[in-house]
Amino acid sequence: MSDTAPTAPTAPTEDLRPRPSARPPVASATGLGIRIPGGPVLLRPTSLTIGPGQVTALTGPSGSGKTTLLRALIGHLPEGAVAAGTLEVLGERPGALDPAALRRLRRTRVAYVGQDPGSALNPRMKVARIVAETATDPGEEAVLALLRECRLPVDDGLPDRRPTALSGGQQRRVALARALARTPEILLLDEPTAGLDPALRDEIAGLLRDLAATRGLAVVMACHDPELVAACADHVVRLTAAAPPGPGSPGPAPGGPAPESPAVAEGLVPGEGLAAQGVSVAFTHRGSRHQALDAVDFTAAPGSATGIVGPSGSGKTTLLRVLAGLHPADSGTLTLGGHPLAAAVRKRPRAHHARIQLVPQNPLDALNPSRTVGAALARPLRLHAGSADRPVAAQVTALLEQVELPAGFADRYPGELSGGQRQRVSIARALATAPDVLLCDEITSALDPRTAATVMELLRQLRARRRMTVVLVSHELHLVATHTDTVHLLEAGRLVAHGPTTMLLPPGPQAPEPPAGVRPAPTATRGG
Repeated sequence: MSDTAPTAPTAPTEDLRPRPSARPPVASATGLGIRIPGGPVLLRPTSLTIGPGQVTALTGPSGSGKTTLLRALIGHLPEGAVAAGTLEVLGERPGALDPAALRRLRRTRVAYVGQDPGSALNPRMKVARIVAETATDPGEEAVLALLRECRLPVDDGLPDRRPTALSGGQQRRVALARALARTPEILLLDEPTAGLDPALRDEIAGLLRDLAATRGLAVVMACHDPELVAACADHVVRLTAAAPPGPGSPGPAPGGPAPESPAVAEGLVPGEGLAAQGVSVAFTHRGSRHQALDAVDFTAAPGSATGIVGPSGSGKTTLLRVLAGLHPADSGTLTLGGHPLAAAVRKRPRAHHARIQLVPQNPLDALNPSRTVGAALARPLRLHAGSADRPVAAQVTALLEQVELPAGFADRYPGELSGGQRQRVSIARALATAPDVLLCDEITSALDPRTAATVMELLRQLRARRRMTVVLVSHELHLVATHTDTVHLLEAGRLVAHGPTTMLLPPGPQAPEPPAGVRPAPTATRGG
């Protein structure tokens, strides 16, 4: 979302492919402009037409208003946010509907799957019940058929698991099955393939095309993935940000040095990095056992960048959560700097809390919706790494600048940010403790290529300057190939390969150039 009004607003362009629909459109917008009353512009004046049986892709840089436009289609905007133009959905104007009529529209005719689907799934409910809850046909066979349609395995106990026992990619597909269960006329998807491996991405692209063709469903998706757009979109609407982001500064912010690592401050200089040996994790329910990790070994040397790759559901996120102390392992040992590391985060000393930080796949998991961005960043500064000779507000501004966000974002709430902006705030929050180990779970999945390149360059500079270890889980193999030294390959919870990235992954394509003024840092020494 943009924080200032554009100086010369122009409507985005719309590319039309030769798949016309003879039926009238299900939704249309004319000169639709959205801004927070008295606040920032969220969407520049935009016009589009959405036809039944077609896939419409919304593209553009992070903060250009893609998520805002999706929310407008379901009437989920603050009062008075529509500053210009008109919007009509299935013959109704969402902003003019009374609460009962708006609930009917959302419940029966328009389905929405957000960018952080895991946060919308009830953690106390099992998958089968989650899908059946909104289904027009809640029968067992119909629910299992929907799960299969969304490329989910139903023969290994997945329908009886809860969302917390699923990978991020599996949670996303469960949310899609739940949305389809109500047989909507319009399906709204925010980054539908974020966190999915390329094979699953291609399957989801085929699924979306099939849904549009066989059900006559109008699919509207916000997407940063050009390959997904090319594979399934009939129309592409390109949005532009209201104003370019503030100048980024991945190096130390003007006015003070980077925060000193707690390890250095306390004399706990790491020697052997982060390691795990023989880690096993299993989920059991009613006699059904799912082995998420099976005797997995892991090592990341100080100052190195280590990738963890594998298909969706192979155990990547589970391994990160074990390393972070957020999920207990059934067996195995953890060490940090050659010393034992407690399995549970609550049993680790405060110095270890600061030294190991996790950036989750869903940034809402790390951000309190009732606290401003500034408050979210100030808390870890006060607890762990604050510099006594610099005001906290100045340190918050420096953290925002590191991830290319203007200082004014400190006054915003997470709900007022785009998915990509929330992801950058989540990264800034993790960096606030000046960690020695940064665990990153699909941190670029919600970012446009330019911003992703800037974030990866920031992490590379931090590695060079502070010997920070980066552990990167990603399905973007070109990113892992370009930005890591070693890689761990998981399949079905087992470590099947580990070694130098150059030997296990092909070289990635040229990454987008970082912004002017950002100088590449020297590559860290490879770790074994």
